[in-house]
Amino acid sequence: MRQKDGLIMTATDTANGIYMECNANQMKLLAILAMVVDHTAIVLVPDSFPGMWMLRVIGRMTAPIMCYFIAEGYYHTSNLKKYMGRLFLIAVAAHIPHNLCLGYDLFQIWNATDVMFPLLFGLIALTVWESQKIHPILLKLFIVGLFCLLAYSGDWNYIAVLWILGFGIFHGDIRKQLIAFTAVSCIYLLQPFVYNYSSLSISRFGIFLTVPLFLFYNGQRGKKSKAIQWGFYWFYPLHFLVIYAIGRILGT
Repeated sequence: MRQKDGLIMTATDTANGIYMECNANQMKLLAILAMVVDHTAIVLVPDSFPGMWMLRVIGRMTAPIMCYFIAEGYYHTSNLKKYMGRLFLIAVAAHIPHNLCLGYDLFQIWNATDVMFPLLFGLIALTVWESQKIHPILLKLFIVGLFCLLAYSGDWNYIAVLWILGFGIFHGDIRKQLIAFTAVSCIYLLQPFVYNYSSLSISRFGIFLTVPLFLFYNGQRGKKSKAIQWGFYWFYPLHFLVIYAIGRILGT
């Protein structure tokens, strides 16, 4: 077996040939690259650019991967409260960079804010759903619905909450996870017909590019260090500031 903790997925030799696999760090790195492509395209590339739709297709891979690993984190974290605290910290830290970069009002968090809030609310919703202390199921459904509403102004809004729930509830069963992912994704694909359909709406199908990655995931974390862990967190708000600064310099 050849191990490599980088972006390129590992090729593993077996008696029947070679199959591909990737660890958590590799998938998160791919999500980061897709996110940079997406946000750079939004801020710096005109909508009339012929390849704009392809850039947005690539960008759609980020959120499903984030949601998948939020659900994974629920089952692997040693301290759930600290995990939620980290998400809240980055959510707050990323609000101003996110809204500056993407042109939203800084002080109207109820109109637009970053994806970390929906990720946090999705983690809380999964925690509520899996709790043995909260009964009956109607109460759980009510609380989940409440967090879907709270996530409404965030990037990926209630879709992120529902993806996290689907990945988390069916943890360990990739077939059921993908069925749940597809069901929620259908809601996401229909959103433009309710809100604001445009030619770029076709890019939403890019979310399904993550399916092979979920199938290739080997369940391993990859190299473990605090620098890598916090690097993934802090890259999120910092990349907004860098793109915003470039946009101001270029006058876009």
